[in-house]
Order: sequence, then structure tokens, then C-alpha cells
Amino acid sequence: MRFSIVLSAQPTRFDAVAFRGDFERNLARIAAMGYDGVELAIRDPAQMDYPALRALLDQYGLAVPAIGTGQAWGEERLSFTDPDPAVRRAAVERVRAHLPFAAQVGAQIVIGLLRGVVQPGVTHKQATAWMVDALQECTRAAAAVGVRLCLEPLNRYETDLIHTVAEGLELIERVGADNLGLLLDTFHMNIEEADMAAAIREAGDRLFHFHVADSNRRYPGAGHIDFGRLLGTLAEVGYEGFVSGEFLPWPDAETAAERAIAHLRSVAPRLDLP
Repeated sequence: MRFSIVLSAQPTRFDAVAFRGDFERNLARIAAMGYDGVELAIRDPAQMDYPALRALLDQYGLAVPAIGTGQAWGEERLSFTDPDPAVRRAAVERVRAHLPFAAQVGAQIVIGLLRGVVQPGVTHKQATAWMVDALQECTRAAAAVGVRLCLEPLNRYETDLIHTVAEGLELIERVGADNLGLLLDTFHMNIEEADMAAAIREAGDRLFHFHVADSNRRYPGAGHIDFGRLLGTLAEVGYEGFVSGEFLPWPDAETAAERAIAHLRSVAPRLDLP
């Protein structure tokens, strides 16, 4: 089982990113802790120096299992469900702009809050239709370069669109793309799912990526979630992707990251996981 952690490649106001700031220093720290990869949070691909980024990733031996897009919502309010068609178009184009680098490094593209929320004056039905249209266009473009997209069910306090595995699977069926799957996040699942292990089983082979944070959104082991049970369920369903930490930098980024990987590894061996 391989472990990664979210690293912001650009300035961000999002709280649940342990590492931000000096990019190379963060890569060195993450690699030294024994992580296998970094999930890159990138707001705008146009502002990235990808050759330099790729060289640093190779230098520190870190894979990129996924690229997060949520900062485009958090910093710019781009979304698939904005009433303004120009904003919806910009959100789709932002996803398309991530595809060349994602294809190079074998990363998946995360669709979290980039899907947006149901805004005033818009019905849930209309917002969902816009979201489906956007996902269909994005998945077609991604499929052409061999990239998968991961839709993340989020808790009810952050969006009114797609909270559970069941809702996510229903949307995936409506989009009708083989390269669209789910990203499950234990923080959100703890709020929305009656049984997190059962939700993982329900996702089955549509589980493309997995986020870990404890019940308080701190590092695994700082709350009440049974990560041994969840890692065991991942093994049971044949999940071969990364387990990626997205949690608050509490008490600080380095301590949180060290405690997270120590806790996850402490429960994984008892389950005979690779």
C-alpha cells in the first residue's frame, strides 16, 4: 500500500493542506518521511513551470497519483454549476489545462469543489445537468490522453451536490464515462456515510483514489476513525491506488505528516498488506 500527501504547488487559503510554501523543501521533507508520492494541489496550470517540477519530483523519487483542482473554486470561484456560462466554460478549460502534465506523470484529476454548489436562482436539477455536461466534456478530453477523473463526494456543509458513494455512482452512470470514478475521503465519509467500510465496498472498482483525515480533520490517529478497518477494506476490494493524506497541519505540518504515516503503517502490517 502506497502513501502520499497533499502538497500545494501554488499559494492557497485552503486549510486542509499540510504542506505549502517552499516547494523543494517540502518535497525533501515528504520524501524523508517515507511517503511514496505527493498529490499536487494546482490552481492554475498556466502559472506552473512543469519541466522544473518534473525534475524535482524525479530528484526526490516521488510519484504524483493525483492533481487537485479545488483551489480554482476556492481562489477564483470557477465551477461547473455557475449560472454564468463563461464561468462554467472557464472551469472546464481549467480541467483540460491540467491534462498534459497529468498524462506525463500518470496522475488522475480530482473534481472536488470545482463542481460548485447550487447557487441562488438555480435549481438542483439544472445544476446537476450543468455538472453532467461539464463532466462529459472533461472525461472525453481526458480519455483521449489516457487520464482518469475522480469525483469526490463532499459533506453537506460544503456543497449540496453529491455527498455519498451512492449519489456519486448514480452521477457516474449518468455521465457514462469509463474514466470517471470516485475519490473517497474519510473526513467527508465520517459525516455522510452510515458505514464507511460498506461505502468502500459499494464503490468497488469505481474507487480511483482515497483520502485520509481523521474525524476532526487532523492526521489519522488523532480522532476516532478506525483506519485499520478501512485499510483492510481497501485491500478486500482490490484497491491498488494511493492512500493520500489531506488533513490540517496540526500541531504543525511536519508533525502531522510524520504521525499520519506512522499510524497508517502501524495498522497496515497487521493486515498483511503489501
